[in-house]
Amino acid sequence: MQSFSQYVKSLLFSRGIQYHTTMVRTVNLSSDFQSTIDKACESLMKGHIIAVPTDTIYGIAGLAQNSDAARRIYDIKSRDLSKPIAISVADIEDLYKWGKIHVPRQLLCDLLPGPVTVVVERSDDLNPDLNPNTSLVGIRIPDHTFIRELARVCQGPIALTSANISGTLSPLNIKEFENIWHKLDLICDDGPLGNTASARQGSTVVDISIKGEYKIIREGSALKSTVDVLQTKYKLKERI
Repeated sequence: MQSFSQYVKSLLFSRGIQYHTTMVRTVNLSSDFQSTIDKACESLMKGHIIAVPTDTIYGIAGLAQNSDAARRIYDIKSRDLSKPIAISVADIEDLYKWGKIHVPRQLLCDLLPGPVTVVVERSDDLNPDLNPNTSLVGIRIPDHTFIRELARVCQGPIALTSANISGTLSPLNIKEFENIWHKLDLICDDGPLGNTASARQGSTVVDISIKGEYKIIREGSALKSTVDVLQTKYKLKERI
């Protein structure tokens, strides 16, 4: 006769959900992509925090317009409240809703989607409780179908940051953030994302909030290509 835990494990497996002793729900993107999107969206809409893959590392995510979710992300990471959280969106057009853009649209298209976070002045539509101590916001469009589609289905920006305790290694697979599983409602597993030091650096973060200038905030994994676009193609001046 099956034990209760074995029964639960087999039941969840039949629904494409993996089982762990912490009882965290883990869904595999390769099993049923659309079902995973639906589960992730439902969890976010309830105000939960989930783990998601990106084009660089695994991140934890919550709805940016949900103030409680934003606070929970800081708690989970033990993150300094003075350090802003970026948002992830689906398409270039979304940047104009959540930020004030002073660069040509084609410049954004040359950088995004990809491992780049552009920092711009935040729009009035963005939740004032998200990063309340700054007038700026970092915006990402990861080159990853899942996280982009999730933003479309949720119809809003997703607060997104690395799935690790602040100051520790950025994770390339879900086992590397096992210490915070119990604080998450759902883990969306896309397998190993890579094993290079460059990938662990996360996105390149660049401030383009001042017209005609740029400032590298974090070198990240796409520094050279980002600088080539900004400086060589669009003649922006670097601000130190």
